[in-house]
Amino acid sequence: MKAPSATAPHAYDAIVIGAGHNGLAAAAKLGRSGRRVLVLEAANAPGGAARGREFAPGFRSAGLAHLVNRLDPEVARDLGLSLAARPGPAMPTAVLDGEREPAVLRGAYGEAIDGVAAEEAAAFSRLRDKLVFQAGILKRFLRRPPPQLGAIGIGDISTLAAAGLGLIRKGRAEGRDFLRMLLMNVADVADEYLDDDRLKGLLAFDATLGIHLGPRSPTSLLGLYYRLTGEVAGKAGGQFIPEGGMAAVAPAFVRAAESAGVTIRCGARVGRILADRGSTRGVVLADGSELTAPVVVSAIHPQATFLYLVDPVETGTGFLRSIRHVRSAGNVAKLDLALSRMPNFDGLSGRDHAGRIVIARSMTHVEDAFNPAKYGEFSPDPVMEIVLPSLADATLAPDGACTLSALIQYAPYRLKAGWESGKPAFLRIVLDILERHAPGIGDTILAADLATPADIETEYNLPGGHWHHGELQADQLLINRPTGAASGYATPIEGLYLASAGAHPGGGISGLAGWNAARHILAGDRR
Repeated sequence: MKAPSATAPHAYDAIVIGAGHNGLAAAAKLGRSGRRVLVLEAANAPGGAARGREFAPGFRSAGLAHLVNRLDPEVARDLGLSLAARPGPAMPTAVLDGEREPAVLRGAYGEAIDGVAAEEAAAFSRLRDKLVFQAGILKRFLRRPPPQLGAIGIGDISTLAAAGLGLIRKGRAEGRDFLRMLLMNVADVADEYLDDDRLKGLLAFDATLGIHLGPRSPTSLLGLYYRLTGEVAGKAGGQFIPEGGMAAVAPAFVRAAESAGVTIRCGARVGRILADRGSTRGVVLADGSELTAPVVVSAIHPQATFLYLVDPVETGTGFLRSIRHVRSAGNVAKLDLALSRMPNFDGLSGRDHAGRIVIARSMTHVEDAFNPAKYGEFSPDPVMEIVLPSLADATLAPDGACTLSALIQYAPYRLKAGWESGKPAFLRIVLDILERHAPGIGDTILAADLATPADIETEYNLPGGHWHHGELQADQLLINRPTGAASGYATPIEGLYLASAGAHPGGGISGLAGWNAARHILAGDRR
């Protein structure tokens, strides 16, 4: 790549649009190679969906995500990310049904389980081992661009061969089982192994969180595989809150980028990507200033990139049609509560309040919660994941007070009745559920901030309010993410690349989409 011209004061080797964690990962990787990199962020602070904000006087939220379960260890090592789990036991998951004592998964996704019969714990262990193995086969495809039909490279062949060898080593029966289960629904798989409704409900919740599917929808098991490709301290399925809390995530990626010599400009909204006859040459900011570079990396939603920043004549109607048809309607609402004191959830010990709390009574509960969303209605009995962030980061709340963060589904982006009237009704439902599981919590609520998918769209410039930048379903993964003509980070415009969660391999705090895109650019598009 040529060095920027000395006569062009605003010339860079690469411009990255968006200072979310993927954009910063891409910038850091490019910067470490000696490139001169500029990151442009429309908001007044970096971090994207991991950007913190004050939602009530003295109370802060760390952003949309409230725990880490997919940070790629190779990305972390390569970029020098200072994000480590707090010392002590692994973060547990407690599953509440409001009737029995909680089922508490300990270790990495239930290496041990409290509150269930020994036979059920053993059955869960067998299923867990199978799912972790199968997820490991798919994990081989996450750290490289997806194979391109008609242009399979030696790296693709090597990855495919390694995946096949992994199956062969497990034996013919295990290989057949992997092919049988790959596109199954999570409900049928759970029913094969388990009897405890709480454990079935947890698997259903984890397989469908953030996806427009119910546990009995075909291919819903893919969502659980996706979660289990994450690891913590070398163990699949783990989760953690880093030292300093989730508010430490965005600064860690910022430090990685800045240490690589990257320049980050906030409050700099891009108005247009400059392209001429199929090649990019930089961007024009909303204030009219022009910045030039032979490479532009878009780390924002693919629809925001091509529908608003690129001249349609540069891509063609067929490509734009495929981008418009990317399914990206969110289904999850985010609740932040300011509490005068820490709540007590029924049946949980004090230390387990610092873990993940899931309210999902059964597989049927999750399926019934999904059904209204198919018709543009929110669930009257939603399922949810809860974390108490201020237990890990005391700066989020005043002394003695507490914050609660919950991801609630299902809450459709296109609510038939409209969110103006729907939001207060949905909030009442959610608070009533919390009161049933943590009696007295209602008396401690000082402020409640509910962000629907429509709110998330506005706050974080995410079309549809979908935190994965598009559905994680079979037809929108690998060679189809976000669409066939832009699935390998390169796009129909020479020099323009995609690096957000809308690109392979998808969402979650992993850094892989941005890191992969940068590696692809540095390799000169060679696969």
